Amino acid sequence: MSGAALPADERPVDPRPVHTADLPATPVRDRNIPAQAWVEAPDELRRLGDDIGQPLTTYKRRIGPWLLWRAGPATKADARYWAGHAEDLSRAHTFRLFPDGTGEGSGPSGATHARFRAWKEDLRDHG
Repeated sequence: MSGAALPADERPVDPRPVHTADLPATPVRDRNIPAQAWVEAPDELRRLGDDIGQPLTTYKRRIGPWLLWRAGPATKADARYWAGHAEDLSRAHTFRLFPDGTGEGSGPSGATHARFRAWKEDLRDHG
């Protein structure tokens, strides 16, 4: 699939199986790749949003060696992000985003972050 950029909530779900090596480095803007389509997806990722009422988890992009996925909407709402190291999926970190815009998650440095941007920077800096 390829085409014009669409808002995240308007992108069609692409259920075709995909392997880790085929997950794109840049944001996917024409479709959503669900965790269920990722052949190597760990169970933790497949259930990422179950407890917050967000069963669909979709791929977002790579940040260095980290694969970034989100359960929940892109806007201020209940959402959880998961980043797994492409070469060792047991190395994974999550960030919880709350409807009021606050958040919490630990990164690969061991630091706990309240801001999503700081969490992503931790991923970028600790590949």
